[in-house]
Order: sequence, then C-alpha cells, then structure tokens
Amino acid sequence: MLRFTQSCLLLCFLLFTILTASAAEIQPVKYVFLFIGDGMSFPQCQMAEEFVLKTDNRGLRINAMPYESVTKTHAANAFITESAAAGTAIACGEKTNNGMIGIAPNGDRLESIAEVAHKSGRKVGIISSVTINHATPAAFYAHNASRGNEYEIGLDLIASGFEYFGGGGIAQHDSKGTSIYTLAQEAGYTVCRSDDEIRSLKPGAGKVIALGSAEALPYAIDSGNKGLRLTDYTRQAIELLDNPHGFFIMVEGGKIDWACHNNDAAAATLDIIEFDHAVETAFDFAKKNPGEVLVVVTGDHETGALTLGLRGSSQIFVNLLSNQKASRDVLFGLTDKFMKDNKEEATFEQFKPIITEKCGLVFSETEKSQPGNLILTAEEIKNLEYDFGITKSAVLENTTGKETLARTMIRVLNNKVGVSWGSSDHTALPVNTSVWGNQAAETAKNIRDNTDIARQLKQAVVQLP
Repeated sequence: MLRFTQSCLLLCFLLFTILTASAAEIQPVKYVFLFIGDGMSFPQCQMAEEFVLKTDNRGLRINAMPYESVTKTHAANAFITESAAAGTAIACGEKTNNGMIGIAPNGDRLESIAEVAHKSGRKVGIISSVTINHATPAAFYAHNASRGNEYEIGLDLIASGFEYFGGGGIAQHDSKGTSIYTLAQEAGYTVCRSDDEIRSLKPGAGKVIALGSAEALPYAIDSGNKGLRLTDYTRQAIELLDNPHGFFIMVEGGKIDWACHNNDAAAATLDIIEFDHAVETAFDFAKKNPGEVLVVVTGDHETGALTLGLRGSSQIFVNLLSNQKASRDVLFGLTDKFMKDNKEEATFEQFKPIITEKCGLVFSETEKSQPGNLILTAEEIKNLEYDFGITKSAVLENTTGKETLARTMIRVLNNKVGVSWGSSDHTALPVNTSVWGNQAAETAKNIRDNTDIARQLKQAVVQLP
C-alpha cells in the first residue's frame, strides 16, 4: 500500500513537472495580437465561412489557422458566462463572477495581459466595435465590481496609460462630473472623435483615444463604404504602436454579440467577416515581420444558440442573407418611422415594397428578382401582416411591441436560409480558440479553458531579452 501511494505521488509529481515545463515553454514574442469575437462560437464561424464561400469563393482566415482548441467559458459563479466574467478570464487568467471586471470574486485586483505587457515596456492597444468601456475591452484595463459602473471604468481607462484606444465611444462619459474625454486630454491623451481627426494621426502622436462614434460603431451591414471600421482601427494601431520593444493589441468584434442577441444572422455574418478582415491585417503585418508575431483568435461565449440546417434538407442557403440590406436595429427604425409618418392610414400594402427592398422577400413569382426561394408563402404573408398590425398599434399607442415587425421580417428570411436561433441570450457552448505564428504550437496546446489564454499570453508579453 505504501509503495502504491508513493508511486501515485511520484506520478502526480511527474505530471505536474511536465505540465509546468510545458507551460514554461512560451518565450517572449515581440508582437502579440488577441482577437475576441464576442458571442462568436463554432456555428457563427461556420455560417460566415459558408457565406463567403458561396458569395466570394473563399474561406475565412479565422477558420484556417493551424492550431485550434475547444475552449470552455463558464464563470466562477455560473455555468453560463457573460462578457465581464469571460473577458476577465481571457484577460487576467482567473475566473470571476458574472458582472465583475478585472477583480476576483473576493475583490482582489487581477492583472491583465495588457498590464503585464505595459509593465514590461511594450505599447498597448485596445480596440472594440462597441463602446470602449464595455465589458470585454474593460477587462484589459479596469478593475470594478460591476460592469455597469461605466464612468468609473472610463477613469480606469485613463489611468492605464495605454497608448491606443480605438473604435466605439465612451459610454456615460459625462454621467458623474467632468467628461472622461476632458480628463483624458488633461492626462496627455490626444482625443479624436471624428473620422477626419482619426485619419490625420501619424506615428509619434503619443497616447491616443480614437473613437469614431459617440456609442458603438455601426454594424458592417449598415455602414456601406462610409466611416472607419474595425479593420481601420487595427491597421492604425499597428502603425502608431510599432516600436523596438513590441506591442500587445486586443481587438474585439463586439457587435457580433449584439447581432446574435437580436437573432440577426445577416448582421452577425457581415460583422464576423469584418472581424476576419481585421485579423487579416495582423497577418499582413506579420509578412513584414517574419518570426516576430503571435496571433490568437477566440470568442468569449456563444450567443443565440445558433443552429444551421433546414428541416428535411441537407442543404443550407446562407448566401441568401445577402438579400438583407439593413440590421434589425435599422429595420426597426424604418418601421417606426413608417408608422409615425402614416399614422392610422398606414397599410400593409404600402409597406410590402419595404419588405422586398430590405429583406429580398417577394410576394409573388412575378416579383422574384433574386436567386433562391425568397417567395413568401401564404402563411408567412399572414404572419407578416398580423405583426404589421401589432407594430402599428404599439407605435401609435407608444406601448411594447414596436420591434415586432422588424423581428418577423428577419425571422422569415432566416427560416428560408436555414438558420434558426434557440435563444436571445448567451449559452454554455464552448468556443474555438485558434493560434498562428511564433510560439503558436506551444501556446495552443495549453489552452483548454478561457483562463489558459491569459496564462499563456502573459508569458509571451514579458520583456524581450
């Protein structure tokens, strides 16, 4: 019995030694990128991949990286996480409770990858398509018991001293006294709040806050060719932060999550493609700096319980999502305006051309102008007309249900495409973490939980030899 116990202890010691040695294999890498697709898991990536294969005859960079792992996402106090706890786990390497930013459940302050990188002499960039003090980006610089304390999180943004913040605006920036923007300027930041100001920035600009919107950036589906996108901010961060000591850049595709909360497959797909373009920017940079770049792509959780497939069919028609010309948020604005403009005289017949224009759905064979089965059935037309009435009453009487018609328009298109949603919230589905570049194999093999990402990357961002 004693020998058996000794053998078990020896085996445990050897396993611990192997795991410790394995974890210690990560060496500093000059340039480290971490991309987080908020709400993005395997089905979202599959949907976007199928879309670009059918519409552009190519795949996605994020789906073609050589090292991958299935990554668990639960919070310290819940099986299903949200972005604050998930962001903290990815950024700091420790589980925390839902809603907490950069602190442990007992209130202890946690150190993020970005803070380790900055302390080691690297420059740091934080980018997001949603507000820059939202949960995921905040996890890399803030320490607060509640993600809802956005003004205080904005103060932490300034205190971080990180060299670049880009993307969406600072939420509640003036809710508790002096504007965060004013305080940032007083702390030595160059604050740019228009596209022209942002585009004018050159290397040597110093610490920069470059935010192209008062709130979140528009969905890719709504932006057209106007305005700066996630890819533009990523490219600019690279240009401004490049230096002999290296950098760490975190880029969040935050509106992927928002689209999935809305069960808006088209908006989610195009934001994933934009996110993929941002990742491609890191690869373009790597070509000019061979052997000096590490790229990690992950998600913080899945949103929407997305399922791909048509009942009774082995086919899916994701390419038909291209018929949708606006996000659910914009469609809601259109329906709201239509009802207010026409008031009691608003009719479904008047509104039908908008359904065809914005979602590609047609009411008869003679109207069919796009390839694919977009002809509405009698049942679908009945449902749309019924929900038109609900929306009209809600708008005119200022009650709940104003978004009903916009939701139905998108749901009908999704059904024809072969996309369905089981939830409008987060799920426990694991996410995919992909790794490429210097130390990629060593990094990827030790990632099983979202906390492992920070534990690996903290080794990669210490001071260069």
